[in-house]
Amino acid sequence: MKKIVLLFAAVAAISLTSCNENASAKIDEANLTAAANRESVKADFPVMTFNEAEYDFGTVSEGTVVEKEYSFTNTGKAPLIIVNAKGSCGCTVPTWTKEPVAPGEEGTLLVKFNTSGKPDAQSKSVTIKTNTESGQEIIVIKGFVSGKSGAVPNA
Repeated sequence: MKKIVLLFAAVAAISLTSCNENASAKIDEANLTAAANRESVKADFPVMTFNEAEYDFGTVSEGTVVEKEYSFTNTGKAPLIIVNAKGSCGCTVPTWTKEPVAPGEEGTLLVKFNTSGKPDAQSKSVTIKTNTESGQEIIVIKGFVSGKSGAVPNA
C-alpha cells in the first residue's frame, strides 16, 4: 500500500514539475495590449482639484456658525462623482454637488461648522468619498473660537 501511495506521489510530482509548453505563460501582443488598456483606464480617473483645500476662518465668537463654500474643478478625464462627504465631528456638516462633474467643469461643497461648545483652536476635516483614484479627498476648516466670555487668544 505504501508503494502505491509513493508511486502516485512521484508521478504527481513529475507531472507538476515537468515543462509543459502549452501551460506556460506567454508574452504576446494580446497580453501587451491588455496591459496597456489597464494603464489607460487607470489614467482615466477624475481628479478633484480644489481652489483652496484648507480654510482658516480666523477668530469668531463661540456660537457662530462658520460657512465656507469650497470650489473644485474636475481636472481629470472622467466624470467626477461625490458619493458621500462627512465631517470629522457632528459640528461640521457638508453639502455637495450631487450631479456628476464633467472633466473641466466646476462643482462646490459647502461646509458649515457650528462653534457652539467648541472654544479655543479648532481644526475640522471633511472626508469626501469620490470615484477619484484614491477614493477620497480631504478638506480642512480651522480657526480660533473665543469663549462665551469673549476671550481672544494672546497675540
